[in-house]
Amino acid sequence: MGVRKKMIIGLIVILFFISGIFSAINAVMTARTAQGAIAWTAALVAFPFVSVPLYWVFGRNKFEGFAEAYEENRKAIDDIASEARRNMANDQFVIDQVSPEYEALRHISGNNLTVGNRVELLINGDTTFDSILAGIRDARDYVLVQFYMIHDDGIGRRLQQALTERANAGVHVLVLYDEVGSNGLPDSYVSALRKAGVKVSSFKPRQGRRNRFQVNFRNHRKMVVVDGKSSWLGGHNVGDEYLGLDSDMTPWRDTHIRLDGPVVMQVQAVIAEDWYWATRELPGLNWMPQPIEGGDTAAMIVPSAPTQKFETAGLMFVNALNAARDRIWLTAPYFVPDEAVMTALELAALRGVDVRIIIPGQSDNKLVSLAGYYYVRQLAGLGIKFYEYGPGFLHQKVGLVDSQTAWVGTANFDNRSFRLNFEVTAIMADKDFADQMQDMLDADFAQATPLDPDSLRDRGFWWQLSVSLARLASPVL
Repeated sequence: MGVRKKMIIGLIVILFFISGIFSAINAVMTARTAQGAIAWTAALVAFPFVSVPLYWVFGRNKFEGFAEAYEENRKAIDDIASEARRNMANDQFVIDQVSPEYEALRHISGNNLTVGNRVELLINGDTTFDSILAGIRDARDYVLVQFYMIHDDGIGRRLQQALTERANAGVHVLVLYDEVGSNGLPDSYVSALRKAGVKVSSFKPRQGRRNRFQVNFRNHRKMVVVDGKSSWLGGHNVGDEYLGLDSDMTPWRDTHIRLDGPVVMQVQAVIAEDWYWATRELPGLNWMPQPIEGGDTAAMIVPSAPTQKFETAGLMFVNALNAARDRIWLTAPYFVPDEAVMTALELAALRGVDVRIIIPGQSDNKLVSLAGYYYVRQLAGLGIKFYEYGPGFLHQKVGLVDSQTAWVGTANFDNRSFRLNFEVTAIMADKDFADQMQDMLDADFAQATPLDPDSLRDRGFWWQLSVSLARLASPVL
């Protein structure tokens, strides 16, 4: 090997170790936990060739540039926000006096519990997309569509056709998708929408000089708004598998909701904010709440994102679990809770709360599934009832607390949803809706097999080792 080549290799080695040291300093100053800071520091100093690239892709837990982007158009944004606040401030739409758990949600979400709403529970894909497509066909002013994943398949083309028809009719149509979730979406699909006059954008997490490596953040939200009057959100993406047409995962089990009433303004604000980040455009939208005659459901929207001061999704779940006195029923397609959620589950069980958790019996992610069993095993002996859903893949993100609190959204029980993803959850305070959720979950329990956490300890050594190793990856799952 020549002297020049040796010098180049030596320089590269030195640069990696220097990068490792500076990255370790960054980890010490920014890591969320002491354990995380120690782990990253040790790896960055000892193995910089591997750990430095990994750190700058997976080590960041704050999304950069969001606040700065809003400063570029602060006056226009403040005018819109002020108008929306004035319209929502009317006592007709907002519940001022709420229980402590809803007061906490108001502080962490920035949204109020609203009245005058109607909520429809949409079970599985056909019901969900029939409702969404019918709503789009009725649009007169605008349609806002945001999905983590859009496929160019049967349901994807049905959505494309519905949006194209509305755009041709003069309706303003915006479509936002996540690059990672929709990485297989062909240019021809997007081009056809744009040709019809639809505005289309990816979320663009890597905008800005500091954001080149922000590939670990996902916009996992799934929402549609029509005319500021109706909205849809939940677990469904746009893909044939969500209609139960994937031979490996059929039947696909998922849940969405349709929301009508003042709470739609809160869903709309989430989409508008994401659209602004992606395009630096502020769409002209209706910000006057539309109460539904006879609508008696109290509801609020809790958006969560790595741009926020608080880890909103995790706090939302901990808040709900700590508030429970009689019942916690929930589904967790990706059950990788953090320490705070584990503690809240343990305390709930010790209080005598009826805690039931359904996890998939068949998963689309083997690593996450194995990691989940570690946490199920850790909760043994507390009386928490676990169930493995039998037919197909269980993907819904729903929960039920006591007699009248329920949620439907996009956030999973994992670190990615708690800290890395942009998520959205609708929370309803309504006994009739909670009763509908109870009936739905009772049907899910009937198709699930009870799982005794104590029995997991009897499984073989290699399975136990796989579970423990999978758990090590939980911070990025």
